[in-house]
Parts: sequence; structure tokens; C-alpha cells
Amino acid sequence: MILKEAQLRATSGEEPVMQEKLRFLGLDVHAETIAVAIAEPDGEVRSLGTIANRAESIRKLVKKLGASEQLKACYEAGPTGYVLYWQLAELGVACEVIAPTLAPMKAGDRVKTDRRDAERLARSYRSGDLTAVWVPNEGSEALRDLVRAREAAKQDQLRARHRLSKFLLRSGQRPAMGVKAWTQSYMAWVRQLRFPQIAQEFTRLDYLHEVEHMGERVKRLEQAIAEAVKLASPELQAVIKGLQSLRGVAQISAVTIAAELGNISRFQCARQLMGYSGAVPSEDSSGQRTRRGSITKTGNAHLRRIAIEAAWSYRLRPGVGPALRKRQEGVPDEIKEIAWKAQHRLHKRSLRLAAAGKDQRKIITAVGRELLGFIWAIGVKAEAAVRQPIAA
Repeated sequence: MILKEAQLRATSGEEPVMQEKLRFLGLDVHAETIAVAIAEPDGEVRSLGTIANRAESIRKLVKKLGASEQLKACYEAGPTGYVLYWQLAELGVACEVIAPTLAPMKAGDRVKTDRRDAERLARSYRSGDLTAVWVPNEGSEALRDLVRAREAAKQDQLRARHRLSKFLLRSGQRPAMGVKAWTQSYMAWVRQLRFPQIAQEFTRLDYLHEVEHMGERVKRLEQAIAEAVKLASPELQAVIKGLQSLRGVAQISAVTIAAELGNISRFQCARQLMGYSGAVPSEDSSGQRTRRGSITKTGNAHLRRIAIEAAWSYRLRPGVGPALRKRQEGVPDEIKEIAWKAQHRLHKRSLRLAAAGKDQRKIITAVGRELLGFIWAIGVKAEAAVRQPIAA
């Protein structure tokens, strides 16, 4: 019967209809190796062994498996970054990076090997049980690396200053009254200090050199960030410019927010962005009982830190100072209106919570969480303004 149908199609000039059968690859990625498993459409899940984490090995694997259009790959987000995603995209293989904390796990499964992890990924990917994360392009990832390098330099600078200040404290050295720490007057005082013990003098020179070196490193990275922003896409530049219209968000903070979020329009609402930052309350509810606790801190820590630091500015009465007015030059009026609305709303929020007797840290966290909503609104407006002429 099947043979007759094939002969009839051949005589009538019809070609057999070929349905694409997708094969799902699960990749357990490490620094040097990748464990590979494949889930066939018919239900079979098998391991393909381990390959080296090199571009040539990945290319050979894809070539061995056949047509790249019939392959879909996934791997968990981790320290290896998105290089494998970009390599597979160049080879024409659809790939997704999976959120590891949202991957389903069997409670009683205590055996965890690379092969089993790859098979689990392939099986869950085929059944649609995995949650993919947003993957930035190479330009956005490069800017984010630069911003995080500057943040690491600031942390190193703080440690270097602590070492020097605590050494001076142990030695009984005090600056003159009224001299603030780490100002030019303070650094001039440290440079002119001399210790009778040669060992202490060497210690002072080493700590002082480290503080000066870290200061130069931070300045160098901030200058590099300013140059990188000039070469960024028009959409990213518009977002950075728009975010600086907010009180408490200068250039470095705006670049950090834009680099960490990437495409802000991918968040459908402000609440999703708040959840992404980890600044939302945790919840332990059961039945009729609703219990909320401290913030989850399970999101992007860099974004959360910037928002909470900026929230301290909204304790002050609404106003536009010289620095903020300069940052708002050339910003569309609708974005400036959002920034002005943020000042009034968040200041009132801060006063209301303070009047209720809330702890200052909780007040700032709540204001920072709400500030993320205004960041989302400005980011969406700025991105839409750039895309609109292109769409037209």
C-alpha cells in the first residue's frame, strides 16, 4: 500500500513531504571539556561523549551530527560566558543559554556527573522545561566587562585605602583637624610623613604607592568607559543619556545600568525588572497565610547596588541642580518629565515610610526598588525613540 502511494506520487510529479525532525543537544560546559548528549525526536536520549572546549572540536561535532537546521542546543549559564553560544550561532545552530537555578531536578537524584547532566539538559530541553536567559551581543558584553573591571578597581582602591589608613592609625599618626580623608590635603600630609623605623617607612611608601596606583587605574578605566560609550550603538547611547536625567544617576551609573540590562524593552513591565534585580521581597506563603521577608538578592547584584545607591538622593527635596541640569541637556521632554515625576514620587515615598517608623535601610531599599520602575520607563522610551525612525 505504501509502495503504491509512493508510485502514485512519482507518476503525478508530487514530491514526498519531509517533516523536519529537530534533535536536541544538551551541553555540560566546562573550561576545557564539553559533555554532549542528544535527545532524538523518537524519545531516545544518549550520550555522545566528551569533546574539547575548542572551536574546531565544536565545528567537527556539528558537522558530524548532520544538518545544522535540525539541531537545537542548550547549556547552562556559567563562568564560560556566551562564547559557545556565539560559536554555534556562526555554525547555524539554534542555541539557548539556560538559567541553572530554574532547571528541574529530581529530589532523590544524588548522582551528578557530566554525562548525566548533559543527558538531563537534552531531555528537559526537548520537553520544554528549561528557561532561557537573555544573551547580549559581543559589543554589549564587552562594555559590561569594562564596567565590571572599573567596579573591581574601585573595590581594590577601597582595600588599599583601608590598609594605609589602618597602618597610620596603628602608628598613632593623625592629620590636622578639619582635613578630610583622601582629599588632596590629606594625601599631601601622608606624603610628607616620615617614620624613624626603616621598616615602617618602607610600609608607608608601599601602601601610599598602592593607593596612588589604584586611583590612576580607576581614572584610566573611567576614561576608557567614556570612549567606549562614544562607539556604542545609537540605541545604547540614547538609553545612557536618558538615564542620566534621573537624580543620583551620573554617567558611570547610567552606563552600568545600560550594560547590565542590555535591551530594556525585553522586560514587559517594570515589575519584571524589579524581580530581575533581586530587590523584591521574598515570600513564604502557605494556604491562607501570606508571609514576606527580606529581599531575595537572587538577581543582578550590580544593578541592585546602583539602584540602592541612587535611592539615597531622593531623601532630599525635589530640585534640579547645576550638575543635573547639565546632564539633562538634549534629553527629550517626555524623559525629563518621567525623571521629575520620579523625584516627587520617591521623595514622598521616603517621607511616608520614615513617618511610619521604618528602618532607614529598608526605606532606601524600597525607594531603590521603585526607582527601577522609572529606569524601566525611561529605557523603553529611549529605545523606542531610536527604533521609530528605522521602522518608519
